[in-house]
Amino acid sequence: QVQLVESGGGLVQPGGSLRLSCAASGIIFSINAMGWYRQAPGKQRELVAAATNGGSTNYADSVKGRFTISRDNAKNTAYLQMNSLKPEDTAVYYCARGIRTPVTLANNYDYWGQGTQVTVSS
Repeated sequence: QVQLVESGGGLVQPGGSLRLSCAASGIIFSINAMGWYRQAPGKQRELVAAATNGGSTNYADSVKGRFTISRDNAKNTAYLQMNSLKPEDTAVYYCARGIRTPVTLANNYDYWGQGTQVTVSS
């Protein structure tokens, strides 16, 4: 049974940092791409960052230079380090397993976690 479990969300002030984790089970983590998406109220789900199994990364323009995606294949875990957070980063963040390229398309992901809420507010 495939499971992706996100953690690390919460309330943070503008300019603060959070690190999200995505623990995977039931998949051969090292051969899959992993992506982080987010969905704010009233908006479509959007790609935040993705990392292929070969180490290539993609970022949304809105988070470049502030967010970093990484993965620890030994721990079957993907991470999203978020720095210099802004109120517009407020959303539910989801991790997902990529099954084909390009990793920038949501249709190329098959399993999704339940999401973790990130709220950036003073």
